[in-house]
Amino acid sequence: MNARRADGSKGNNDRVIEILREAKALAREYYHLTGKPLGITGEVAEYEAARILHLELTPARQAGFDAIEHQNGVQRRLQIKGRCLLPNCKPGQRLSRIDIKKDWDAVLMVLLDENFDATAIYEADRSAVVSALTKPGSTARNLRGALAVSKFRSIGRLRWSRTNSA
Repeated sequence: MNARRADGSKGNNDRVIEILREAKALAREYYHLTGKPLGITGEVAEYEAARILHLELTPARQAGFDAIEHQNGVQRRLQIKGRCLLPNCKPGQRLSRIDIKKDWDAVLMVLLDENFDATAIYEADRSAVVSALTKPGSTARNLRGALAVSKFRSIGRLRWSRTNSA
């Protein structure tokens, strides 16, 4: 795994990958037994984005953003949201809360399959996200800061796709 934490550490990444592999298997089994998600989507999404896009993950509980990306000498602060889309899932799936009062430059949406493996990563700039979240009309969007996956796709751009990466 190429991801680094913001403190520069990389030594534990192999163990983190091993733990995530085990957690994914447990989450799949838990879902099959209970029909409920285990709640690891956010952590898996962060590590998948960091691994695939070579991001630096911030320390836990960093207010506003989850990772830092360096592009052409510029540091960008990224919020990472994940969504596991199961086969035949209902339309209208939403991302977790995006807090527009915090400092961040863009949001990454990591889409995961039923095995918690990344299938696509989209990015939307702050201005597009804020505009979509403050547009009148939806309580879920306006009060809870929750964008639909389809809306995020429409305001963002595809950064990575499993089908295009091979």
